Amino acid sequence: MNDKLQNEAVDSLFDGILQLRTREECYAFFEDLCTVKELLSMSQRFEVATMLKEDKTYLSIASKTGASTATISRVNRSLAYGKDGYDLVLSRMRQDESKD
Repeated sequence: MNDKLQNEAVDSLFDGILQLRTREECYAFFEDLCTVKELLSMSQRFEVATMLKEDKTYLSIASKTGASTATISRVNRSLAYGKDGYDLVLSRMRQDESKD
């Protein structure tokens, strides 16, 4: 855990997020919490991560998502050297899809 990030306020935020149960609850909470631009930026980075895990090229990712090559590169660095958060979530999403 990043010592600069971890504090009581962030812990409380994450505890609150863990209380969300539906997509509609997520929309309500995140629309209150974030600006539209922040939310769209986060969703774009998540889409970039998904496409990078599918071995899509930077060009195809940029074309589909509108993300800059700098954003794609930053997400790619997170996938390669980060805390594996993207991998954890994407793996769980694949497991849920396979249950359906």
